[in-house]
Amino acid sequence: MALKVAIQMDPIGAVNIDADSTFRLAEEAQARGHTLFYYTPDKLIYREGHVLARGWPLTVRRERGNHFTLGAEAEVDLADYDVVWLRQDPPFDMGYITTTHILDRIHPATLVVNDPFWVRNSPEKLLVLNFPDLTPPTLIARDLPTIRAFKEAHGDIILKPLYGNGGAGVFRLDPNDRNLSSLHELFTGINREPLIAQKYVPAVVKGDKRIILVNGEPVGAINRVPAAGETRSNMHVGGRPEKVGLTARDHEICAAIGPVLREKGQIFVGIDVIGDWLTEINVTSPTGIQELERFDGVNIAEKIWQVIEAKRAAR
Repeated sequence: MALKVAIQMDPIGAVNIDADSTFRLAEEAQARGHTLFYYTPDKLIYREGHVLARGWPLTVRRERGNHFTLGAEAEVDLADYDVVWLRQDPPFDMGYITTTHILDRIHPATLVVNDPFWVRNSPEKLLVLNFPDLTPPTLIARDLPTIRAFKEAHGDIILKPLYGNGGAGVFRLDPNDRNLSSLHELFTGINREPLIAQKYVPAVVKGDKRIILVNGEPVGAINRVPAAGETRSNMHVGGRPEKVGLTARDHEICAAIGPVLREKGQIFVGIDVIGDWLTEINVTSPTGIQELERFDGVNIAEKIWQVIEAKRAAR
């Protein structure tokens, strides 16, 4: 079944072809005979009842420095496509949210992956609130006395922007730290959003596990180990990926959240687990499939496309 696939993503010229999950998904789609069209979020258009995009036919190849070719620029009606991938990276700001509102207007007749309604309503650090028994003690607040009281209660905490990504703006505040007020001033001077705080989980020094779920089922994991002297394990900031298996606790977590992800049309999801605790459910633009494929020898991109193809065939 050859599908017409449009990919909404950040500029393709800048991607790392050895790590970028969107590139790997495009590569697998092309190998399966699907045709590709690429556009950036700023080229998404609503006009007089139609959802349009201005972009380019796309061909990809695994050649560093020569990894894509674009056809002639064109404006297309996304309702004519079988699948649209929502794959730009956060920040999860109003620009991002607006794209989900526009793509809502063609989904599900055109299958948007992941379902834009639930991406908008289930961002990384909020969907975990549905599972308080699986997460470390968590606070969402903007008020400094409330955050200070949480820190006093738990001693050692992580403080970060509610809608951040890639490890940016993540701070560990241990019992001896004196920077909470200054950080609060910094964050609240940038935007009007709350902050999220979680009790620090010491097991992070051994790694922050990224588990990939496809249509609610775990397909494998990688361990992201922080660089020396770092609290953050994100690969964007120097975290080192390692091969790792799934524990009984990991399977328990996945069994609890998997049905919710399937129900909400979240086909490709990456969750973060530190020790025994779920910390994030990444639905906007999860990563990690290339590293997992190298470690486990399993074609995760194929599994994702098999789910998508089955959903299209069912329609």
